[in-house]
Amino acid sequence: MSDADIAVVGGGIIGCLVAHEITRRDPRPRVTLLDRDVVASGASRRSAGLHFPRGATERVRRLSAHSQAAYARLAAEDPTLPIHPLPLHMLATDPAHIGRTYLTTARPAPAEQVPGGLVAVPPGTGVWTGQGCQYADVGVLTEALATSLRPRLALREATRVTAVEPGPRDVTLHLSTGGTLTASRVVLAPGPWLADPAWASLVEPLGARVKKIVALHVDRAPTEDDGVIVFEDEDAFLLPLRHRGHWLFSYTCQEWDVDPDALAGGLSAADLTQAHACLNRYAPALAERTTSGRVFCDAYSPTREPIVRTLDDGGRVVFAGAAGGSGYRLAPALAAETADLLHIAPGGTGHPGHPGPTGRRTAA
Repeated sequence: MSDADIAVVGGGIIGCLVAHEITRRDPRPRVTLLDRDVVASGASRRSAGLHFPRGATERVRRLSAHSQAAYARLAAEDPTLPIHPLPLHMLATDPAHIGRTYLTTARPAPAEQVPGGLVAVPPGTGVWTGQGCQYADVGVLTEALATSLRPRLALREATRVTAVEPGPRDVTLHLSTGGTLTASRVVLAPGPWLADPAWASLVEPLGARVKKIVALHVDRAPTEDDGVIVFEDEDAFLLPLRHRGHWLFSYTCQEWDVDPDALAGGLSAADLTQAHACLNRYAPALAERTTSGRVFCDAYSPTREPIVRTLDDGGRVVFAGAAGGSGYRLAPALAAETADLLHIAPGGTGHPGHPGPTGRRTAA
């Protein structure tokens, strides 16, 4: 008999929400959640935590809508969770792009509606406002989810998986603590640790890559009325982090194939130069107030859509991730896709120990 029906490897926001979704749908499977460190210590702890209702493809828009509703339910069930609604402002030169990308009804707005006079709107750039935006302290939220999960599963922190061996009846996980854990199904939610030797050969065919993510902390206190400002043409945004007392500027760094274990978390001179070049186009006064920030990385799929699919011929190992910097924004929907792939139906009618006949599948 296996030690667990389902083992979830990775205690970030995606892994914890996968475990949450499985146990919410059916409390009967024996679930084990493992993390190489303590939960929320990786990419989730460094996440900007921004959710806004948008997507470049039909599937991502669908995932975004699902996640928006799921986070609204979580916040209603527990108002103490660190999920905070925000006004949404979008700057773009192409009005059609706003209509194609956003789920919310975007309304044109005068430039003076951009919060606090922070941004000078360039000529030819329009301003729109929308609904459905929020941000979270993702580390705290993930820890809260893990706390709620403890009575429903086995949580093993500081337990690194050193090898994943799919077999005909179950999957054997070799552990850093010595010994093994067997499970009927395994979900890999490794965040940017795609190249970990334990599962690198299983994950490599996905073609996912790891990209550096940089965000600057702007030394200016937000007000209660400030909202997020999205620079669509730059793939960047300014986010008021009220719980930390400063703004955050996230821009698109193009440094690929980085090793998460090699990132010391420190900003480089090149990071500051690139970020300031972008920020100076809109808010040069803020660029002068950015001397700190956060640095990490995330996994991206070749199509820029997140991946939920089986990795082995027997359909016992499932990958969930490569969300391209949108792990928080899309995590509830990815958890639902994962539970579907595991045949966990609401009400306990699924059979998590028995893979379906379809074998490999890409959720779409």
